Amino acid sequence: MITQISAPRLKGHRFPRTIISYAVWVYYRFSLSLRDVEDLLAERGIVVSDEAIRAWVEKFGSQIAKRVRAARPTRTPE
Repeated sequence: MITQISAPRLKGHRFPRTIISYAVWVYYRFSLSLRDVEDLLAERGIVVSDEAIRAWVEKFGSQIAKRVRAARPTRTPE
């Protein structure tokens, strides 16, 4: 799982960077809807709106999505 965003502290955000990066990672890695991600976080006791997740995806999504794609194993031709 990707747990780091390049900024050491995400100034102006209510949640720690580990929660934000986890939410965005899950959104891209498993192609879930924003409400599905909201439900997953709620099951873990983290109450956050789907609008906050949408803002995180817009702000940090491309950076994390690039890391998700890079971490996937490459296919080798047979």
